[in-house]
Amino acid sequence: MSSLTYDLTLAGLSVGSAAALTGIGLVVTYRATGVLNFAHGATAMVCAYVLRQCVVEWGWPLWAGATVTLLVLAPGIGVVLERFVFRPLSVLGGDPAQTLVASIGVFVLLVGGAALLWGQGAREDAPQLVPDEPWGQLAVVVVLAVGVGAVIRWTRFGRELRAVVDDRRLAVLGGIDADRVAAAGWAFGAFTAGLTGVLLAPYVRLDPYGLPLLVMEVVAVAVAARMRSLPVAVAAALGIGVAQSQLTRLHPTGWGEPLLQAVGANLFVVALLVAALVLPGVGTRDALPRTATARAPTPQGVWIVAFVLFLLPLGFAGRDLHTSVQVPALGVVLLSLVVVTGRGGQISLGQAAYAGLGALFTALLAAGRFPGLPRMPELAALAVAVVLVAPLGLLTGWPAIGRQGLALALATFAVGVGVSRFVFAQPYATSGLSLGRPAGFAGDRAYYVLELLLLAGALLAVHALRRGRTGRALAAMRDHEPGAQAAGVQVPSLKLLAFVSGAALAALGGGMLGMGLRAFDPAAYDPVRGLLWFAAVVVLGADSTLGALTAAALLVGLDAGTRGGVAAAVIGMLAVLAGRLPGGPYEAVLAAVTRLRLRRSVTLTPVGTWARARVRPTGRPEARRPAPAGATAVGRGGSAGRYERGGGPPDHEPTGTARSEEDARTARAGGDAGAARTGGDTGAARTKGDTGAARTEGHAGTARAESDGEGNRAHGGPPAGHRAAQRSARPARADGRRGAPPGRRSRRAEAAPPDRTVAAPVPAPAGPRAPSSPTPSLIGPRAPSSPILRAHRLHARYGGFTALDGVGLDVPAGRVTAIVGPNGAGKSTLFHCLAGTLRPARGEVSYGGQNITRLSAHARTRLGIARTFQQLAVFPTLTVAENVRVGAEQGRVADPHAVERALRLLGLDGPVRALPAAGLPTGTLRRVELARALAGGPRVLLLDEPAAGLDTAEVAALARVLRALAADGTALLVVEHDLDLVAGLADAVHVMTAGRIVASGPPDRVLGSLGTVGR
Repeated sequence: MSSLTYDLTLAGLSVGSAAALTGIGLVVTYRATGVLNFAHGATAMVCAYVLRQCVVEWGWPLWAGATVTLLVLAPGIGVVLERFVFRPLSVLGGDPAQTLVASIGVFVLLVGGAALLWGQGAREDAPQLVPDEPWGQLAVVVVLAVGVGAVIRWTRFGRELRAVVDDRRLAVLGGIDADRVAAAGWAFGAFTAGLTGVLLAPYVRLDPYGLPLLVMEVVAVAVAARMRSLPVAVAAALGIGVAQSQLTRLHPTGWGEPLLQAVGANLFVVALLVAALVLPGVGTRDALPRTATARAPTPQGVWIVAFVLFLLPLGFAGRDLHTSVQVPALGVVLLSLVVVTGRGGQISLGQAAYAGLGALFTALLAAGRFPGLPRMPELAALAVAVVLVAPLGLLTGWPAIGRQGLALALATFAVGVGVSRFVFAQPYATSGLSLGRPAGFAGDRAYYVLELLLLAGALLAVHALRRGRTGRALAAMRDHEPGAQAAGVQVPSLKLLAFVSGAALAALGGGMLGMGLRAFDPAAYDPVRGLLWFAAVVVLGADSTLGALTAAALLVGLDAGTRGGVAAAVIGMLAVLAGRLPGGPYEAVLAAVTRLRLRRSVTLTPVGTWARARVRPTGRPEARRPAPAGATAVGRGGSAGRYERGGGPPDHEPTGTARSEEDARTARAGGDAGAARTGGDTGAARTKGDTGAARTEGHAGTARAESDGEGNRAHGGPPAGHRAAQRSARPARADGRRGAPPGRRSRRAEAAPPDRTVAAPVPAPAGPRAPSSPTPSLIGPRAPSSPILRAHRLHARYGGFTALDGVGLDVPAGRVTAIVGPNGAGKSTLFHCLAGTLRPARGEVSYGGQNITRLSAHARTRLGIARTFQQLAVFPTLTVAENVRVGAEQGRVADPHAVERALRLLGLDGPVRALPAAGLPTGTLRRVELARALAGGPRVLLLDEPAAGLDTAEVAALARVLRALAADGTALLVVEHDLDLVAGLADAVHVMTAGRIVASGPPDRVLGSLGTVGR
């Protein structure tokens, strides 16, 4: 081996050893806590600064400074982070979204704190802990890796560690102190971070931004090890380090020389890009940064205040005005995160890269240096730069199609680091660039006016993406991605739209920022800025445009008015508190104001009530108090049976709350409609009489509001005291059970007139009797023959386990098909194969004779196959009506009355329609999910445990709705554990065991042979 090769190998081993330490720390922390510690690099930087402070500034001996830094400070940082930041998050449920934001917040907080304490300049006098020879560092790495591996594999602590990682709650129930295990993992991870920083500081620039970013670049070795294998992490680190050193021997010539040199100097960045974009994603748990509850409404007048505040800088002069120029530009950049992260629910840590590309392309176009394009005026250059950068959003949008959570965070971070290293940091791309302002806007005041105009345009664009059909689809994808797919939302296309739109907005803001500074500054768009911007938007309200503008003013104002680093420290502190303020401080303040207003609501005395009744016009309905969660209108969905086929509500009939009030007034007036009580002062509403009587096989039934078990009223089920009305709708069977045998019921359904429903699930609103006419279809016009869903010889395997072994199944139209069996029998796997969320290894799924085996879930929904979920799949930040509207907008047919029909059918057309889905009781949410599925006009309805979480009355109401749908021609497939429900509902039952169907037939015969009927 030549001397040069040997020397380069030694240098590579030195760099690789430091990277291996980082990989060991990240893997151990992740295995102990499930958290990818984004603050690992910041911890390394702080420890390097502290060692320098002790040795250089205070004159301590090296061994004393190293002991305090590595054995006291570094583990102490880890324990403090676990105890005060991440343990509260795990107690709250371990939401990966909040954990990720908190981890980034710690990174930003430590970087900002270091900048405040030690300044932003680089230090080159860091003490050297070990000699230049790499053998000492390599020995440390090997000893640590072997020791940690032995502890994890052969000790009790290692077994406890593996148990906590697999299932923390189950481990706690087994007597394991999960907090102790997590604290030990954080302490060791912080120790390795400190050791990494101390070893690297003498050889790199020690500054608050450079060293943390350098350490985060080598996260590739942990990703390559799948965040589990220590030997793979060490081998990858040493191999990449040696390869990077050896590449410095190459001296290419020609146009590729700068690029190859950049690759040789940044091989860890290349490895990060490959690991994040090519290798299978790690951390597959959902980590969408969404709020758990609906957003609090913005108080009236806030936008007026914001408008006035943004006009104030027009009265500034000098440096104050020059600083204010940055606020609208940064506001546009942060609005891109509102679209991508706040509304679309996608993690994007690389928006700084798109902002920098917008500024760079604008400068190149204005200077005439962009290949293939002539020189342009600054404003035209900005517009063309936005158009050129927007498609580059696919760099992060395409990985987002198949990645979520941690994998998506790593992919977007890798893109941001790659653009920074291979574009912004290269002289061939940025040397000699200057950026002017458009003609006529050279002065700060004139340019600020131009920025306000561009900001207004960006706000309108964001408003369009957050409202209407696209906005509801984005919110559905953010709240529950599988549920959005089941509703027919084209999730892959929508993700691409979000990232492309975000890239365009970021490019616009970046170009505006560059023109405001009159130069292209690569440091203004480094990846650390991207992390800071992401944290600022999330903690101040990710889905709030006002929050983004507030974040822009806060970041610019704090950095300009104080020492550098204050803005990062403030944002980091807010991000660390993410677990206690899930929606951000903005949402917390609005929620507190709303609660204050409700507490201070004025209650009239009897005299005041009498006076208001005398003053109020008699023809004006009295305003209603807000209905409690889960409450529905007085009149209920039997009115769905009064519409003409394919039609909607009559023009004269009011809808929503107004219609409910009219029904209540009519009921109070008397007649055969019965009595009705409305409003918060009269309790639950009830309707009586034959006007809205539900008719099932010639028998009349009634339904009224019943308690849902949570103190709220949920309509759609009969009261416990009126079970006789339920039983009258289901004739007695020979075996003593209620409900007609499946065969007899289906024959009656077939004999029924084609234009008349067999069952109306809930009573009609009180009021004038509808004209006598044939009863229409419950969910819209039907074709004479409905398609059939069929599975043919399906095979599916999970590792070495066979989930489906040649399963065949027919789901005929107009019948209810049920699948039962023990846990692990393959029911859910078969259901997912039919719904399109799982592709079988072999076999075929056909729909109406068309092979749909390879079609996605949303494509099947648009064909007419709808589904519900065992775990509720609703969109909590949308109202009930908006949830249902998503299904209607994305469904198979465009019916303007589909939403109202579905709401009425499921008894959701009252005040509950305007309530956010967040916080509503389970019974109401089950009806919301079913209404959303029905609003798309499906021909096949797949129901996964539809009775889960429902009480007896709600199950009975659900059964009536499902029987009516089957009688109307819909093909229903039910996977259910409630065998009583299956016995009274299904026309055919299939029993699955060990991935096969072992019995099929009518429920009386199949369930009777299993000893389940009549128990």
